[in-house]
Amino acid sequence: MDPETDTDKVMNVGIIGGQIAVLSTDALTGSKNIDATGLVVAPGFIDLHEHCVTDEAYGIMVHDGVTSAFELEVGTDSVANWYSEREGGRYVNYGVSIGHIQVRMNVLGDDGDFLPSSNAISQPATEDEIVAMQHQIQKGLEEGAVGVGFGLAYTPAATTEEFESILQIAAQAKAPSFIHMRDGIEGIKEAITSASRVGTPLHIVHINSSGAEQTEEFLQLVKEAQGKGDDITTEAYPYEAGMTLIESALFDGWENWSDSTIATHQSTETGEFLNRETFAKYRAQGGGIIIHARTEEMTLAAIASPLTMIASDGFLVDGKGHPRTSGTFSKVLGKYVRELKVMSLMEALAKMTIRPAKRLDSYVPQMAKKGRLQVGADADITIFNAAEVIDQSTYTQSTLPPKGIPFVLVGGQLVIEEGNLNETRPGVAIRN
Repeated sequence: MDPETDTDKVMNVGIIGGQIAVLSTDALTGSKNIDATGLVVAPGFIDLHEHCVTDEAYGIMVHDGVTSAFELEVGTDSVANWYSEREGGRYVNYGVSIGHIQVRMNVLGDDGDFLPSSNAISQPATEDEIVAMQHQIQKGLEEGAVGVGFGLAYTPAATTEEFESILQIAAQAKAPSFIHMRDGIEGIKEAITSASRVGTPLHIVHINSSGAEQTEEFLQLVKEAQGKGDDITTEAYPYEAGMTLIESALFDGWENWSDSTIATHQSTETGEFLNRETFAKYRAQGGGIIIHARTEEMTLAAIASPLTMIASDGFLVDGKGHPRTSGTFSKVLGKYVRELKVMSLMEALAKMTIRPAKRLDSYVPQMAKKGRLQVGADADITIFNAAEVIDQSTYTQSTLPPKGIPFVLVGGQLVIEEGNLNETRPGVAIRN
């Protein structure tokens, strides 16, 4: 099945040198043969939003059919170092953005690690500091970043003017920007308006997570912007709960929350649901927090929308995290395609393969050969059983692999074989 060409037929796939060399109804033989009778052979899944950039995490994600994984929302403040740390191959292909969050932390002297915890949250930037950020963003793009990342929800002191000054660097390079917007309807309007004014391709991350009960209104705003000619896209993940770090700015003012609101938060470390006392304890310690704040109806609206791609927002902290890390793509295929029938299998595959590839390929030439099952394309291939595929991970066992994905190839090499992880790392760096 190839969503770009709408191909859906029984064929044999021949791979040579990491690329698809032939698609044929004739018999083929090779040094390695996979019997995919009764299975779906599809382009490997492309995850535009994940924070799982370790070997352990890549090994978990590839079980879910992911062959290319990108850290684009938070990104990094040193693109050259980020790629250098991953030289020698990974289970999947990998790429990163130059991230406004981390660059702001660097320029303002924030003492946080992954997300800000001090100055980058509360301190407005001076004109000189904005110029310093622009220079770092420019340097990151020159070092190969696949886009520019933003998390205005985590940097509330960043003004619209600062936001647009960084967007201008992206616009000059024709690089896409990836944003976790802030403040509900006003926040998505800010993101869309600024990107349109500056002329920057924009991708809004996890629209169901940011939109919650306003998800359908958010989607309508994206549709209207597209109708006006704005280059804007979005994504969703198939879970009602979100996850982030409890020390982040999202929880500033938590002391004023009701007990019932606090009780919707769950520690990734222990699995316990929190009360006022334990929330304070974990807030001081830092770490992962799961937020049970949405309904299935909100999730369904986003997943079923023709506007969305599928992306996991996968997140692990010391081996513990959210089930979306290991189950996003298999859950969409099992629950939303097979069980609920809210979209066709081809539509779901398009959301996982060709659409994310096209979001990047005008700026990242390597992506023109990914997300496709065609002669000449890279042999990143996911093979699954459409009648069985389903996620198995839970909020307390977040790394359980899914069922029904027996084979995954990256660059023509089997990384998942008969459901088992091979100790081969054919994944390559993806840069602009």
